Amino acid sequence: MASSLPSAAVLGARAFAALEGLNRFTDEPGKLTRLYLSPAHRQAAEWTKGAMEVAGLSAFIDAAGSVQGRREGPVPGGPCVIIGSHIDTVKDGGRFDGNLGVVAGILVAQALRDAGIALPFALEVVAFGDEENVRFPTHLSTSAALAGAYDPAWLEARDAEGVRLSDALLAFGGNPGGIAALARKPGSVTAYLELHIEQGPVLEVENEPVGIVTAINAQRRARVLVSGEAGHAGTVPMSLRKDALTASAEMALALETIAAAHAQAVGTVGVFQVSPGAANVVPGRVEFTVDFRSPSNAVLASMEAAIRDRFGEIAARRGVAVDIAVYTNAPAVPMDGGLQEALAAGVARAGGNVAARHLPSGAAHDAMAMAALCPAAMLFVRNEKGISHSPLENMTEGDAGIAIRVMLEAVLELARRAA
Repeated sequence: MASSLPSAAVLGARAFAALEGLNRFTDEPGKLTRLYLSPAHRQAAEWTKGAMEVAGLSAFIDAAGSVQGRREGPVPGGPCVIIGSHIDTVKDGGRFDGNLGVVAGILVAQALRDAGIALPFALEVVAFGDEENVRFPTHLSTSAALAGAYDPAWLEARDAEGVRLSDALLAFGGNPGGIAALARKPGSVTAYLELHIEQGPVLEVENEPVGIVTAINAQRRARVLVSGEAGHAGTVPMSLRKDALTASAEMALALETIAAAHAQAVGTVGVFQVSPGAANVVPGRVEFTVDFRSPSNAVLASMEAAIRDRFGEIAARRGVAVDIAVYTNAPAVPMDGGLQEALAAGVARAGGNVAARHLPSGAAHDAMAMAALCPAAMLFVRNEKGISHSPLENMTEGDAGIAIRVMLEAVLELARRAA
């Protein structure tokens, strides 16, 4: 069986060639920007659907904008194993984040088809469309749809231009009314596997091409509104100012201190909008985001309490008002032990001097949502300096090939168990 499967070198070369095709689709020429439900997302979805069909999968773009492909098992409509990741990106993002995992799933399906290997279950590949959650204030909405956890309130969310998600979905060719029907029935999916770049430096530091994810860290995101009083920059005395910007800046620094006080915790202010935004006006209003994460749900709750206390103290001292609205609250999600063992078996069978390194994920992934539906596991692949969400994102063809071969061997391990 193994002799009829493509080598890691061949899989890596195929992956890089496929990524070159997929990453042509962008909303910003000269950059890779592919936001959920954008024209580039639609083009990428069509390309992915075609690539799935070439690999022998029956494919379609679903009501929420994901691309689903299926290779039927011995029982039509029977249980399946899903390999998935996402094809949306951040603004000016990298070539491999999400995209590599989708291409990997397609190449695994193609390799099995070409080798004539029948599986005792159906195999599906899913390219989710809203993992980055950049355009709308959602959280893994397209994978949540499959897991039966889609929040209907997301349909009313608006992007920075005021476009409502439901309207964008209709313009994309999706169907807001059909999202509920995407939910898979319990037991219909026996495993979810996801390959993703690490987005961190651990594997590179330890000189390992791949790593098996143990858990995905807990995460919360909130919008913070600081309301002060606008005034003339030349006439309002410093002692009488209610400057929303300086108060917000102190809050951002407070978040940094709170996160640094907890092992493995992080805190980030990623968006900062100042109003009225004139050089000669004391800022009267600031909106910013906070994102904080930890491997521990208890630590995350403690961090939120500290943020609320500290921000409130800063606001009171500076004479401004503060409102904190949490819009993402994702608990830590452990990955399935049995599937971690299947990935470890895949590492052992992939060949070469590769260790079954285990490590946590500090970033959210679609596996987080899918774990509510079925056993889920992730395989990380080394990327240069751990840089991600950046055009500097980079990795080697060799590492990509090893990771895809591990995924292929893991699927075969699941087939052995099910036989």
